[in-house]
Amino acid sequence: MHSICFQATGVPGSNYIFDSCSPALAISNPINLRFCGLRKEAFGFSGLTHSSSGRVRFSSRGHSKKVSASAESNGSPPKSFDYDLIIIGAGVGGHGAALHAVEKGLKTAIIEGDVVGGTCVNRGCVPSKALLAVSGKMRELQSEHHMKALGLQVSATGYDRQGVADHANNLASKIRSNLTNSMKALGVDILTGVGTIVGPQKVKYGKVGFPDNIVTAKNIIIATGSVPFVPKGIEVDGKTVITSDHALKLESVPDWIAIVGSGYIGLEFSDVYTALGSEVTFIEALDQLMPGFDPEIGKLAQRVLINPRKIDYHTGVFATKITPAKDGKPVIIELIDAKTKEPKDTLEVDAALIATGRAPFTNGLGLENVNVVTQRGFVPVDERMRVIDTNGNLVPHLYCIGDANGKMMLAHAASAQGISVVEQVTGRDHVLNHLSIPAACFTHPEISMVGLTEPQAREKAQKEGFEVGVAKTSFKANTKALAENEGEGLAKLIYRPDNGEILGVHIFGLHAADLIHEASNAIALGTRIQDIKFAVHAHPTLSEVLDELFKSAKVKAAASSHGPGLSRNITEEFTYKSKMIVVPEAFYNIVSSFVKLFSKAMQI
Repeated sequence: MHSICFQATGVPGSNYIFDSCSPALAISNPINLRFCGLRKEAFGFSGLTHSSSGRVRFSSRGHSKKVSASAESNGSPPKSFDYDLIIIGAGVGGHGAALHAVEKGLKTAIIEGDVVGGTCVNRGCVPSKALLAVSGKMRELQSEHHMKALGLQVSATGYDRQGVADHANNLASKIRSNLTNSMKALGVDILTGVGTIVGPQKVKYGKVGFPDNIVTAKNIIIATGSVPFVPKGIEVDGKTVITSDHALKLESVPDWIAIVGSGYIGLEFSDVYTALGSEVTFIEALDQLMPGFDPEIGKLAQRVLINPRKIDYHTGVFATKITPAKDGKPVIIELIDAKTKEPKDTLEVDAALIATGRAPFTNGLGLENVNVVTQRGFVPVDERMRVIDTNGNLVPHLYCIGDANGKMMLAHAASAQGISVVEQVTGRDHVLNHLSIPAACFTHPEISMVGLTEPQAREKAQKEGFEVGVAKTSFKANTKALAENEGEGLAKLIYRPDNGEILGVHIFGLHAADLIHEASNAIALGTRIQDIKFAVHAHPTLSEVLDELFKSAKVKAAASSHGPGLSRNITEEFTYKSKMIVVPEAFYNIVSSFVKLFSKAMQI
């Protein structure tokens, strides 16, 4: 069984163990998934059988994991169901699963105890991007050199703090409303209350002080997300010692703020605060900043995002105690050496942001009722997101997606996992290839990545016995980047020269978060470099950075006859259940002639 998990020794990109957006993955076994992570069974080659009634049934052949007997010890499952699918948690993952379930014809309900949209929409990626949009504009307008190069003159810049905060809040409200309306329009029942599993295929939900309701479903998905992780010894008051939840409200812009953790969360907020005039001090437990990024990209990013700005940093230290400001005294931060645990320093600042990652929100789910115990708070699952009980067996009809399972703590990963689960419960085997899922940090410039870092790729190559190739291209050679006066940037490709497999792509530069998807889709589809280098890109565009990157790779394998951009032979081949059906050129000529005759007849 293949597994993809975060490294156990403190997640890179975080000062502590849970980082919501770390791109670094520890791969326990080689993975060779193609076609967007679909296994061969999904294409009709095996895994599907037909009953005498003509219905398609899902075959469990090849899935050796035993099914848990916990259904017997926690009551019998119901014989009839209120729903085909119940989702606990209406965040991005739950929303994606719900919409796909309706598309597949499933009667679906989603249970939410807070507000629709979850962390991403209300306290995470959505409002933070609103703040980052403001910081990007401010940074551009404040750069006299940049403006002068474009022939522009700006006399003065300023901002209204409440106006900026309102922009973030209004965006979150709009997206939350859109998500709610989309589910209602499609017939998804939104059940308000805290969801708890009470037995096999049974969930109760309700509000405090009101009677609980019990509903049943053929399948249940846990999608409860995560909350900010606050280490012991840190006192959060929501005013001077804050988490990302508080920071997104932008109730103040302190003169000097310490950010504990230099992962995605910390980097993005450093971009916001420095653009609005704050001085920032990073506190990082590991020996270098941005430890979760590819080292070469991280080094360049530090030179551009940190060194020229009003940012200093302490690495290799833990913040063991943080006391909020009160009675006229500043926030006090006590630091110790991360290795020796000896006292190192004491800082006095105006505010402190705890950006030490996120912890799964799984307490009170009733997992004990189906014999499941969390691991560091995460719900244990297999590669198909099926929940595993304490005996190592699968819990029937129970799945967990998103931050709650810890496989990859990204909103779009949660949505992809939810869609994958729906595929499975509707009879189509589907395994998501997590190495094809991109990640991005929306600083200015942006950082994005997909797949393995160079050290990870070399470690994998050493174990499996293949060579690693590295190609790079600069934004300074891109016409569009130079037209924008944004030539600072680098794209890096890590690949196998023997067969052209893309192992990883890392980008630092203008709109890196948008550019990464050509690489992530190539990995998902199994497209090799020798084929993708024939793809055509519009000129002049930033996409040519990737075009040049792929073209610069030295691959020994030849391009396939049907690679992107190559002329395809009119004779097409279709494969169905291992049988080849060849459609000859004559057939296409007949169809073409018929279309021409039909068109002339319509004109008459």
